[in-house]
Amino acid sequence: QVQLVESGGGLVQAGGSLRLSCVASGSIFSMNAMRWYRQPPGKSREWVSVIISGGSTVYADSVKGRFTISRDDGKNTVYLQMNSLKSEDTAVYYCNVFASRSRNSVPRDYWGQGTQITVSS
Repeated sequence: QVQLVESGGGLVQAGGSLRLSCVASGSIFSMNAMRWYRQPPGKSREWVSVIISGGSTVYADSVKGRFTISRDDGKNTVYLQMNSLKSEDTAVYYCNVFASRSRNSVPRDYWGQGTQITVSS
């Protein structure tokens, strides 16, 4: 099994910064795309950003220029640096990894448990 544990959430004032981390552990053969999602209160989960194994990144328009995704494959970790936070960034943030457990296994999605970010205005 693959486990994902997020950390770095909390309460921050508008305009502030936070850095989320998501560590993957367990039986991991390879990790391809690593993503961050978020679910604002009362709304559906939405995609935030993705980084693929080659390092290319894509961002949702709502966070472009403010958030930066990165990964450290040696540590099986994906990060989300969030700057210039706004009240509308308030949400539970989830990391998602598309990974395979062995050379012969089919890759699948794994999810973290989520971490709360609250931005006060």
